[in-house]
Amino acid sequence: MTTLAAVTCAILIGAVLQRLSGSGMGLVLAPTLTLVMGAATGVLLANATTTVSGLLLTLTLRRQVDWRRAAVICACVVPGAVVGALVVRAASAAWLQVIVGAAVLGAIAFTALADRLGRLPHVTRAWPTPVAGVVGGFFNTVSGVSAPVLVIHSRLTRWEHTSFAATLQPIFMTMGAVSVAAKVLLGSTGVHELPPLWLLPYVVVLVLVGIGMGSGLARHVPTERAKALAMLLAGIGGASALVRGLLSL
Repeated sequence: MTTLAAVTCAILIGAVLQRLSGSGMGLVLAPTLTLVMGAATGVLLANATTTVSGLLLTLTLRRQVDWRRAAVICACVVPGAVVGALVVRAASAAWLQVIVGAAVLGAIAFTALADRLGRLPHVTRAWPTPVAGVVGGFFNTVSGVSAPVLVIHSRLTRWEHTSFAATLQPIFMTMGAVSVAAKVLLGSTGVHELPPLWLLPYVVVLVLVGIGMGSGLARHVPTERAKALAMLLAGIGGASALVRGLLSL
């Protein structure tokens, strides 16, 4: 019951933050579920949940999505996800916790550094888009966190925020689905590590409730405040996962 309560709270909070700011589901879910379910199962469930939330939010925001750019990024997710699945298959449970914790904390630090540096150089060439797909696919598969990679890409390419936040949703949906498929097909996740089947419809209901709550709060909560809360929660979870993994080693 304690595990179920933690999973419920994490998914609801992640879905609310995803609706408010365009990202936050993976940042909050991955370290939290890693702590309560183990790294392999926790990240796998985080991937599955971001697939659901990405699909539902894509249906809501589809008119604002930059489908051309989304298609390029999504097509480049596969090689990164395959490499990430091989890393997951080779790493022990303790090392996976360390990887997840370090990836989350590193992502937060990298995003904060980008904010402090201000405007990054404007890259007009096409290479940042496929690179974001490959790197994001790798990090999403290993740690459940890919948003910071895409945020850096948006700043390098001067991607307008409304279109970027909407386009993140089909990207997250694709990354989550490809990550799950890669880990299952390559044997990175054993049968005993798969979440129970009854949890999937429960996740769908939670995501729907969280998105509804986020829609209601959207008029009252600024986007920057939602992002700050996501970073705070992710930092606590990431630090906890890192410490637990190091102690296990």
